[in-house]
Amino acid sequence: MPRARCPVLTLALPIALCLAPHAAPAQVGTPTLPGIGTAPEAGVRPARIPSHCIALARDIERVMPAKFGDPLVADSVRIRFVGHATFALETSGGLFAATDFTGNLGPISKRPDVVTMNNAHGTHWTDRPDPEIPHVLRGWTEDGSAAEHELDLGEMLVRNVTTDVRDWSGGVRKDGNSIFIFEVAGLCIGHLGHLHHEPDALQYASIGRLDVVMVPVDGGYTMAVPEMEKVIRRLRSSVVLPMHWFSGASLETFLADMGRDFDVQRPEAPDLELSLHTLPDRPTIIVLRPSWEP
Repeated sequence: MPRARCPVLTLALPIALCLAPHAAPAQVGTPTLPGIGTAPEAGVRPARIPSHCIALARDIERVMPAKFGDPLVADSVRIRFVGHATFALETSGGLFAATDFTGNLGPISKRPDVVTMNNAHGTHWTDRPDPEIPHVLRGWTEDGSAAEHELDLGEMLVRNVTTDVRDWSGGVRKDGNSIFIFEVAGLCIGHLGHLHHEPDALQYASIGRLDVVMVPVDGGYTMAVPEMEKVIRRLRSSVVLPMHWFSGASLETFLADMGRDFDVQRPEAPDLELSLHTLPDRPTIIVLRPSWEP
């Protein structure tokens, strides 16, 4: 189980301890588990801004869209909604990650440095990823044990928290899904994957506070909209990126319910650029337009 982060409000930790500066993490040694990597050699990539998953929303400019592949401001991250449950994340130092990788990123021709696949579900993974992709992180294991990833790429750290999923027979596949968390540019960005149940207290603690959350809003294939709303409110994210909405009816239901407490933006673009200093001052749902659909 990944180490717990400090911001969860139910933990009996003084908030001053959470907000205090932390020393930089020690260099990770030679990996002993699949999917756990080490930082590149010095000078290859910029150092990652330490993130404790506790960034607070600030009274500053609203989120602005930006085109994927354009030069990126230092200490920021660009997010593109490719479609369905796939997002592409680009850092100012040139790292490129893709979530729920199915083998095709549409018009993006650049090869990712790391791809995540939360669940062995047809539209969320591929069993034939490009062998040239350096890091392929699967959110499950073949033997049914919990997948464990903590991949340090210097500018970005990728980790996971496993959850259970329903199977087609009506049973439960333990640890069959992973919530992947990307710590980059001082932000914690979480992809809930094919989430089928509310996380328990230990899972919430392991996730920590997500500044940005990518959330399925299909209303049935994963979780009913009211249950998913409860998860989002508990995570207290500044930016919510809906995904996995199929026809769009469930998206509109989600927006109608959540719009009471969240601002809603529809930039009519697939990309947005974020940094620790450009989080919206009020929790905001941003509906990105898919850049590609098969």
